Amino acid sequence: MEKASLPLTITSHPRPFNQQLPEPPAPRCVLEPQDSLDLAPALVCALCCCFGIIYCCFGYRCFKAVMFLSGLLSGALVIFLLCHKERVLETQLSLEVSAGIALGIGLLCGLVTMLVRSVGLFLTGLLLGLTLGVGTLLGTEPIYQPHSAWVPVGGLMGLALLGALLTLRWPRPFTVLGTALLGAAVLVACADYFLEGLALGTRLGERLQALPELLPLCWYSWVLLGTWPVLGALGTLAQWKLMAEERGSRTNVILSHQQRHLQLLRIHQQQEAKRHRNSSGTGLCGGSYRNQLTPNIRSPAHSPAPSYLQSLREYELVPGTQAPGTHTILDLDSDCSSTGLLTTPHSDQT
Repeated sequence: MEKASLPLTITSHPRPFNQQLPEPPAPRCVLEPQDSLDLAPALVCALCCCFGIIYCCFGYRCFKAVMFLSGLLSGALVIFLLCHKERVLETQLSLEVSAGIALGIGLLCGLVTMLVRSVGLFLTGLLLGLTLGVGTLLGTEPIYQPHSAWVPVGGLMGLALLGALLTLRWPRPFTVLGTALLGAAVLVACADYFLEGLALGTRLGERLQALPELLPLCWYSWVLLGTWPVLGALGTLAQWKLMAEERGSRTNVILSHQQRHLQLLRIHQQQEAKRHRNSSGTGLCGGSYRNQLTPNIRSPAHSPAPSYLQSLREYELVPGTQAPGTHTILDLDSDCSSTGLLTTPHSDQT
C-alpha cells in the first residue's frame, strides 16, 4: 500500500520552517553615527576637544595653563578612580563625594605643577611616555600578543619614566613634543567616542589585561589611530612656528630699544659738545681761567690774603705814594679777584 503524500505549502515566510539554520552575522565594520549619546559625556568630550586643541597648538606658549590643566586632570582622575573603586575607611563613597574629593586634590596638584617648574616638566614627560606607550600598544596588536599583563604595564611605566627624565634634561623640545602628542591623543579619543563609542579605549583595556583571541579592529579604528601621529606632527610644527615668530618679535624689540638708546646717547653728546663750545667762548673771567680750574684746585691757597688786599687799598688811598708809570687796575669787587693773579707795578723807589 502506497503512502499518501502530504501536499506542500509554499508561504512567503519560510523562516518558521528553517529554525535550525543560523542567522547571517551582522556586519561589524559599518560606520554609523551614535544615536544614543548621553549629554554629560558629550559635553565632557567637547570640552576635552578644546583642551586638546590648546595642548596641540599652544602647549609651550601657554606653559603655565597647560601645567595647571595637566596636574588638575591627572590628580583628579587618579583620586576619583581610587575613591570610587576602592573602599575608603571601610566605607563605599558615593559618586558625588568621590568627585568632590577628586576635584579638591586635583586643584592642589594643578597649583603644584604650575608653580614648581620641575614638577610640571616631570609630569609632562610622564604623560609623553604614557602616550607613546599607549600608541605603541594599540599599533602592535596584529604582530604581538603579550602573554602576561605585566608586560604592557611594565612597558608603559618604563616609557613614562624615560620621557620624564628626557623632559627634565631638554625641557623645550620635549615639552613641545609631549604637549602636541597628548593634545592629538585627546582629539583622537574624542572622535573615537563620537564615532564608535570608545572602541579604541575598550581595546586598550583588553590589551592591558592581555586577553587572548581578540577581534581585529575595524578599518575606521585604524584610520583614527593613524591620524594621531599626523596631528602630533602638525601640532609640533605649529608650536615651533609660533616660537620662531615670538623670538623674532622679541629680537626686534631689543634692537629698537638699542637704537633708541644710541640715538639718545648721540643727542646727549652733541649737547655736551655745544655746551663746551659755549663755555669756552665766554670772557676771560668766565672761560679762560675759571673753567680751567677744577673745584679740587680752587683752594684758599690760590686766593690772595685779606691783609695783602688791605695794604693795597691803603697804598692807593695815600696821596703821593703812587709810582709813575704803568698802573694796575684792580677790580676787587668782581668775581675774578679771587682767582686772578695780582701783581704790583714795579717801582723804582726803594
